Amino acid sequence: MDFKIDERLGEVYYDEPMKNHTSFKVGGNAKILVRPNDEDALIEILKLVKENNINYYILGNLTNVIVKDNGFNGVIIKLKDRLNEVSRDGDVIYAGAGASMKEVSEFAWENSLEGLEFAHGIPGSVGGAIVMNAGAYDGETKFVVDRVRLLNSDFEIIEKSVDDMNFGYRHSIVQEEELIVLGAYYKLKPGDKDKIREKFEEFDRRRAEKQPLELPSAGSTFKRPTGYFAGKLIDDSGLRGFTHRGAGISEKHCGFVVNKNNATASDILETIAIVQKVVKDNFGVDLQREVKIIGE
Repeated sequence: MDFKIDERLGEVYYDEPMKNHTSFKVGGNAKILVRPNDEDALIEILKLVKENNINYYILGNLTNVIVKDNGFNGVIIKLKDRLNEVSRDGDVIYAGAGASMKEVSEFAWENSLEGLEFAHGIPGSVGGAIVMNAGAYDGETKFVVDRVRLLNSDFEIIEKSVDDMNFGYRHSIVQEEELIVLGAYYKLKPGDKDKIREKFEEFDRRRAEKQPLELPSAGSTFKRPTGYFAGKLIDDSGLRGFTHRGAGISEKHCGFVVNKNNATASDILETIAIVQKVVKDNFGVDLQREVKIIGE
């Protein structure tokens, strides 16, 4: 691919190992990885890749992504620590797509605003949380979002209200249409700082007790099937602690496929396929991946 990006638009890396960026710690090289300086630079980069018919993905913190071992023959636009403005207007917080959910929830705490406690332990970015309607414990993105700033296919910046975002279980309108999240407005409520902090600590403790935070993963690997829990189906299939090459199922939480020992992306994808087959054979339930797969 004979394509270059002007380095005045951001940090540009060629043949960049994606295992250095994904939470799973796997993946071959991206032909180009770019971290745009700001929103204007992002738009310029998008115009360039589209004019040149280059494949691209816009990603935040890469906590819900597997890049295949042969890499990605295109452009990865990484927004982590870019487009990460966080500001307040009364009870409303605006956060750019590249801000982490932890940063935004901490900012809410600093301003005595409650509602984002559930997001404190979510490792992803605002953009990813909007795309997936991320949730945990007692909260969900759609319950606190007021409206979302988006870039449409004509490079126009638009806003959609929460009612127009078509939020569902791990779903939003961004998965249906050619839209890019630039940021979100969160409508919160005045709260007590001590009580907010207590919730942070409670959720963090529960997460540490129940999730394999010590191993590389992408969080919950599978969506919750209607009427079931993915982790229980996997456990009841005898797969707790199952190992396939360098990957496997967590001993602590069966809903997590983890990188146990220098796994490749293929090890992880094969583990996912094995789990899906065993659960289907045992219970007739199709487990759907929550994690996004990128690459050749």
